[in-house]
Amino acid sequence: MSSFAPDTIDCPSGSFIAGRFVRGGGDELPVERPSDGAVLGIFREASEADVDEAVRCAAETRRAERWGSGDPRRRGAVLRRWAELVERDREYLARLEALCSSRPVTEARQRDIPVVAELLRYYGECADKCPGEVLATSHDALNMVEHEAWGVVLAISPWNVPALLAAAKVAPALAAGNAVILKPSELTPLSMLRIAELGVEAGLPRGLFSVLVGRGPTTGRAAVRHPLVGYVSFTGSTATGAAIMSDAAHHGMKPVSMELGGKSPQVVFADAPDLEKVADLVALGVSRNAGQICFAGTRLIVEEAVAERFVGKVVERLRGVRPGPTWREETDLPPIISKRQADRIEALVESGRAGGAKVVAGGERFVLDGGQYFAPTVMAELGSDNPALREEIFGPVLGVQTFRGFDEAMRLADHPVYGLTASLYTRDIDKAIHGARAIEAGTIWINGYGRGADLGSPFGGFKQSGFGKDFGIDGFKKYRRSKSINVFLTEAEREAA
Repeated sequence: MSSFAPDTIDCPSGSFIAGRFVRGGGDELPVERPSDGAVLGIFREASEADVDEAVRCAAETRRAERWGSGDPRRRGAVLRRWAELVERDREYLARLEALCSSRPVTEARQRDIPVVAELLRYYGECADKCPGEVLATSHDALNMVEHEAWGVVLAISPWNVPALLAAAKVAPALAAGNAVILKPSELTPLSMLRIAELGVEAGLPRGLFSVLVGRGPTTGRAAVRHPLVGYVSFTGSTATGAAIMSDAAHHGMKPVSMELGGKSPQVVFADAPDLEKVADLVALGVSRNAGQICFAGTRLIVEEAVAERFVGKVVERLRGVRPGPTWREETDLPPIISKRQADRIEALVESGRAGGAKVVAGGERFVLDGGQYFAPTVMAELGSDNPALREEIFGPVLGVQTFRGFDEAMRLADHPVYGLTASLYTRDIDKAIHGARAIEAGTIWINGYGRGADLGSPFGGFKQSGFGKDFGIDGFKKYRRSKSINVFLTEAEREAA
């Protein structure tokens, strides 16, 4: 495959409601290309009336089509067919993803869109694989536990990996028998609009799944507060998650699941296997997607005996990344999503400097062909209260600390706010397992970094990194609620028994 010309891509426009594209009734909303700052389209936000139409249509379609109460294998068949269509349109979807996001087209083509298809297929296979239970009781009673859908699920997804993280919510919620309203980030709506259209082509009932384009305080808030929304699933910042929880609590006591921020440690012991490979992983952990990943490994905690040599290896690799637009094949340092986010990264790096940190590499913001970029940055001599170490920067900034013993490493790995992921690198299995159990985080990788193509293991955080899981069977079960049915047998039936 070759690089593509961004102006040649035909983009969807409007929200997708009741199986058709609808121009919203709210304020104008320009969608830009982060790679060059060009406006690729002017949307209108989905208004409160648009939200109401989408939610009511979703609820009615679900009832009329018996989506939650009918044959679960029908749901599975639709999702599997949908996966085939996503694979068929992989190149177009990857280009849409690259246009309005910071996802390089190569990663979108090779990873993101194939994983979207696999999520649809994986959860399609789950539709009839989570049975209820018959509990042990005395012979004059019968107790059954059934699982049913919530009804209408609201999924709010982020801008950093738009299609994949949206599909991780949409696919299991639909497979579990719900209708779904997706509110993607207003910065990156394109790929999911087209994927929603493919869902109808695959046989998804029109109106069962809608995509609402709009900002959080307007479209998102109206959707969270809608009385027919029964469950809210959110991925994004901790501050926004808290606001959504408050709205959900005050407008129906709706259950929520939250995948929020992170400040993940990568702990490297002197006995780590193959320090060259570990340096590759640590560099990738902070530079991939320009650090705009919730589980970016932005804290390097390295044993003092190898620290100077190892940090040098990481710096060497970070200096070799190639910045460029997302539509260029060789790009491996994409742009920052917006000027506002670049301002924030720059401010936090400067706060780190003011707090006594030493910039070992990078530290500069630059503009390339109209896009905002930040050079991969390594900061050392960080005190525990330094903003660059405490705050989620969401950019390619690595803070370095050193340790002498296991207990000190675990103390440094602990973060007062976040607990999403962590990596440990060591040949000592005792040290690895004790470390994994000691670190308060939802996912621990040993001698590796990142999820890869893994769909089976659940993903979610501890502390203010959130609660509830995406991916795996847990990511399916959360979209169902249990109902206990108790039957008391009559006298005649007891005698017959």
